Amino acid sequence: MFDVSELFWNATLDDMKRGFVYNDENEQYVCLICGVGFEEGIIYPRDGLFLEAKKYVRKHIEDEHTSMFDYLMGLDKKLTGLTDLQKQLIHSFQQGLSDAEIVKELEGGSTSTIRNHRFTLREKAKQAKVFLAIMELMVDKPGKQQLIPIHRTATVLDERFVITEEENALFLKTYFKEGPDGPLSEFPAKEKRKVAILRHLIKRFTINRRYTEKEVNAVLKAAFADYATLRRYLIEYGFMDREPDCSAYWVKV
Repeated sequence: MFDVSELFWNATLDDMKRGFVYNDENEQYVCLICGVGFEEGIIYPRDGLFLEAKKYVRKHIEDEHTSMFDYLMGLDKKLTGLTDLQKQLIHSFQQGLSDAEIVKELEGGSTSTIRNHRFTLREKAKQAKVFLAIMELMVDKPGKQQLIPIHRTATVLDERFVITEEENALFLKTYFKEGPDGPLSEFPAKEKRKVAILRHLIKRFTINRRYTEKEVNAVLKAAFADYATLRRYLIEYGFMDREPDCSAYWVKV
């Protein structure tokens, strides 16, 4: 299983649209939604057919996640920048509805208002392309410090997530004195350090697996005596989710 957030944020626009990337090191096509990889050269059976890895990962996205469009539209506003109304309109545009049909669907407004929304969204797309080009040129500048990826399920987005790769390495060295797979010496009070520690600890859990609370506690207790605090912060910061009755826990992706 791969670090899904890192793959997602490092993906090109084309990769993000199709929903998977090719990992040269492992020679696998990797789903950007759940991180499952499909090895090149392996033939995968599906509905009586035998598909190569690249075709199979496309079917995997359809079967398990419906579509990349639906997944991206389901992301939080802090990641898409879209209001609920804009999302509703984009869904209608994607379905090919006319302006008049959308007015009926919304039970209000006018066709001129819908046309204005279409124009606004097209302008937003143009601005996004220009901004993306500017940011990529800035990131490519030699000597620029790289930031670690922010997990897509973060409950807030503020300065606590602005962590460089150098800072992250230092934090892990400071708090995991016996190595990254060893125990945590203490749980820091500073928010940025908490994020780095939690981001590292969540990798000890398997994506797409449901854990009992006892199993979660066992994994965290191996890292730190106060496992209840770690469990609470993993949920609070959006690294992990659970059923309302605490009957199951899982990694959020």
